[in-house]
Amino acid sequence: MEGEVHNLILDWSIALASLLYCHGVGTFIGEASSSCFMPLVKVLYVRIHICLYLTSYLRLACPIKIIRNREKVSNQITKNKKSPKDYAPRVLLFIVTLKAYSYKDRFHPLLTTSLYAYYLFFMLELLLAMTASLARTIVGVELEPQFDEPHHATSVQNFWGKRWNLMASSILRPTVYHPARAIFSHLVPERWVSVPAVFATFLVSGLVHELIFYHLGRLRPTGEFTCFFVIQGVCVGIEIVIKKTMGQRLQPSPVVARTLTLSFVMITSFWLFFPPFLRIDPYAKSCREFMAFIGFLKSGQILSPNEYACPIM
Repeated sequence: MEGEVHNLILDWSIALASLLYCHGVGTFIGEASSSCFMPLVKVLYVRIHICLYLTSYLRLACPIKIIRNREKVSNQITKNKKSPKDYAPRVLLFIVTLKAYSYKDRFHPLLTTSLYAYYLFFMLELLLAMTASLARTIVGVELEPQFDEPHHATSVQNFWGKRWNLMASSILRPTVYHPARAIFSHLVPERWVSVPAVFATFLVSGLVHELIFYHLGRLRPTGEFTCFFVIQGVCVGIEIVIKKTMGQRLQPSPVVARTLTLSFVMITSFWLFFPPFLRIDPYAKSCREFMAFIGFLKSGQILSPNEYACPIM
């Protein structure tokens, strides 16, 4: 356990130093050449697996981005104004969900999965809202939202591109989608070049999720995450083709579109996304690790998280 703590301190120090180095290069040099990042590449090569875990964790747990445009900040503040009454039904439902978790063994697996899904989404939304509020109060900056009412999505493309995990979209767009468009533009007519580029983006996202959850659970990848995102990419590609050929002639009503979109995303999630995710038992794992950390702060003794029991399990 002592060796793990030493590695944790070392790897987080490397990650922090790497972030500061990149920030310094961008601030003082501006548009830097790739040679400026060679020292960083060499350092990361030595600690590649741990650094991948850290960056993956940061992408999941800290998806925050500061809004720098003043007009956009003003619009975002107006959009994000919510009273405590807006959160009251969600908090009540979360309490019921948390209490129901104690009886998960008596529920149908589909209901248990639904509880997990709502619990994770609510916790992520709440943590991001608290982070944004603290940043607004203490630092005076506005953070971009990570979700834009995904339950109002009217298509699969709208769900993944404009409503769900917007930080991931902003990362994948310049790093995967645009380069893929540039490559496929030599092979595919300009009108259809976005289709293979979108598919490549979802494929990369699936592979990244396989890597993330391998590092989180140390379980052998099964390819289910990749299959899930490949299916999403195929459906978004089909949607793009239909829109380009049929226009608005097949546009259903908003209620029907939202129902079909959420049904498709939920069914494929229950089929391919949540089973491998639940196999690592993320709630119990995070709960035990948190309690082990609190125990370390209280007693100064390093104990294995497996020696702790989650209070709601």
